[in-house]
Formats: sequence, C-alpha cells, structure tokens
Amino acid sequence: MIKVLLVDDHEMVRMGLSAFLSSQSDIKVVGEASDGEEGVQLAAERQPDVILMDLVMEGMDGVEATKEICRVQDNPKIIVLTSFIDDDKVYPVIEAGAMSYLLKTSRAQDIAEAIRSAMRGQPVLESKVTGKVLSRMRDKTEFKPHEALTEREKEILCLIADGRTNQEISDELFIAIKTVKTHITNILSKLEVEDRTQAAIYAHRNHLAK
Repeated sequence: MIKVLLVDDHEMVRMGLSAFLSSQSDIKVVGEASDGEEGVQLAAERQPDVILMDLVMEGMDGVEATKEICRVQDNPKIIVLTSFIDDDKVYPVIEAGAMSYLLKTSRAQDIAEAIRSAMRGQPVLESKVTGKVLSRMRDKTEFKPHEALTEREKEILCLIADGRTNQEISDELFIAIKTVKTHITNILSKLEVEDRTQAAIYAHRNHLAK
C-alpha cells in the first residue's frame, strides 16, 4: 500500500484527490495539510511514501516546504501538483528536491500513475515542464567558467595573458598590489586553474586575450 500525504490550501482539491486516491486498491491517503508548515509536520509524523505538494499557499509555500522536507528526510518522493508553470515556480521547487511536476489539469488517473512511478523511482514531468528543464540543462552545459568573471577580472585576465606582472597590472589599472592579488585569486578559483600560467592558457584558448 502506497501511503500518500496531500498538501494543498484548497479544501475541495484535497477532498477530490482524497476521494479518488482512496478508491485505488494500492493507495492510501494518510494525511491532509492545508499549508506548507502543516505539510512538513505531517510528513515527519505520518512518514508518507509520496507527498502531493501544491506550490502557492499562505504562509510556508510549496517550495519552502519541499526544501524543509528534503532537508530532514532521506530522499522523499515529492510530486508537485499545481496550476502554475512559470519559470519562477518550476525551477526552484525542482532544485529544492521535488521528484515530479504535474498540473492540476492532469487526469486523476495520471496523478495515480505518477504516484506509482514515484515509488519506482521514476520522475514524471508535465510536457511543458520537461521542455523547460531540458532547456535549463542545455544552458548550464553551455556555461563557460569565464562567464562568471566580473569585468575587472576579465580585464586582469587579459593582462595576465599578455604577460604582465602584478606590479605592471597595478600600475596600469591604478589599483593596489593587494587588490590585484585578490582579483587573481578569484580568477583562478572561478576558472578552476592552479596558477596564472594556466589562466593565461585558458584566456588564449577561449579567445579572451587581446
């Protein structure tokens, strides 16, 4: 029997879900919470196998509740069930640890199947959400370390690639030697290289040197 916790601030939604899920021979609703804080509390008390989590609720919302549950429990199976598909809703809750993301327009049977899939360790994402997640992954894959550099750090990297010493960089940019060293430390860290020689090589390979 799959134990399910419902977290939603709309009573009618909880009633409808509870009635349908309770009609399934392999699913049992073990609790209903009207907000995120109550959801966190019931998740700890009832130890559900799967949690159906709304996102927009008064007080603690679904993202914060998901973060808290994931912080205190080992690999909880949280399925987001919401009316929203905006970027500022999708990414934060998935990054917080939600396993699946469904819309409230989903068929009841699809929600039940998502619960069963969660028990098998298989995430289920609404098709539009899948596209967003894949796009986000591509963006991260295409991210280059030097894109994290500030304009000043990029300027100093170019001077390093040009063979300038710390003193020469200090004189040219009218900044203290100590400041130059701090910038170089940050540059090496962001580029994930060990020394200024490797930083110079990185700059030339990525066509950053002037």
